[in-house]
Amino acid sequence: MAPRRRNTQQRALIEAELADCQGFVSAQELHARLREAGNPVGLATVYRNLNDFAESGAADTIQMNGAEQLYRYCSDQHHHHLVCIDCGKTIEIGPEHEDWVESIARRKRFTLVSHTIEIFGRCSDCRRSLRERELTATK
Repeated sequence: MAPRRRNTQQRALIEAELADCQGFVSAQELHARLREAGNPVGLATVYRNLNDFAESGAADTIQMNGAEQLYRYCSDQHHHHLVCIDCGKTIEIGPEHEDWVESIARRKRFTLVSHTIEIFGRCSDCRRSLRERELTATK
């Protein structure tokens, strides 16, 4: 078990900034946002705290297309995500299909320990923007 980190002003700033993000963000993106807001937090401190948040369950993580780890502040209820592949907008969705996940595990002779589900697609804003660009390109 990882040692419990002290609640510092920098940790509070990182957590607040992460909570303000609409979707998943990288440590570098979060670091840039903090610096733009006038908060001189070191990149190593951002990484350390994001990893702590992920270990404690306060943040979810994903890795898209082999890129770096992305983080998102999340609720403490079990949930899954819809993630826009263009803008990164993320929506938490409830565990409507837990029975489905458990039945698959049983059929495959697995004992279910845990699972995460991320569904990737395009949000309505990005679909609309893509259609508009396609229409403009054909004119």
